[in-house]
Amino acid sequence: MAEETVENLKQKQKEVPTIPRTFSRYGDGTTIEECQEMIAKSLRNPTVKFLREHLENAGCFVGEKFFKAVECDNHISGGYVPGQGILVCSNQMNIQDEVNQVVIHELIHAYDDCRAANLNWANCAHHACSEIRAGHLSGDCHYKRELLRGFMKIRGHEQECVRRRVMMSMAGNPYCSESAARDAMEAVWDVCYNDTKPFDRAP
Repeated sequence: MAEETVENLKQKQKEVPTIPRTFSRYGDGTTIEECQEMIAKSLRNPTVKFLREHLENAGCFVGEKFFKAVECDNHISGGYVPGQGILVCSNQMNIQDEVNQVVIHELIHAYDDCRAANLNWANCAHHACSEIRAGHLSGDCHYKRELLRGFMKIRGHEQECVRRRVMMSMAGNPYCSESAARDAMEAVWDVCYNDTKPFDRAP
């Protein structure tokens, strides 16, 4: 991948309205420089290393410049720009764990984009499938994180959380109305929730 400036990636973010998104649950954020240092630390995370290795095995090189800290205008934590890289929103990041989660979540989108030559983010079913997988496999819906968000339900919390976060992310896709997003999510749920690649099973 040719080297991209932060400004170019931010422009790509504006040009590609179908970036999968994750949402922040914390406060005031960090500077871009601090966030970039946190991203560098996240690259040593075992799950991040695992996903990068499998992306490269699938033919998609993911270097350090694939990850950019930026300030985001909307209340989002980060996004994957198809074919370009991962953005982490510094003004929504406060702790290392959140940066790790954003990077892992978006790497799963990058993996899906890499392994499926015909993936179309404007297709509601395609987008929903990748969001289901990212929500399920990234640890976004671990019960401890759900408790921190104020969701106290224990039984069945994980699938409920994944469904909620799929709908939150798909709200940013201009090609999918709420009803279309929900229908797409339900249509692909079983296949995509049970697709754990590149993991042998859900972490």
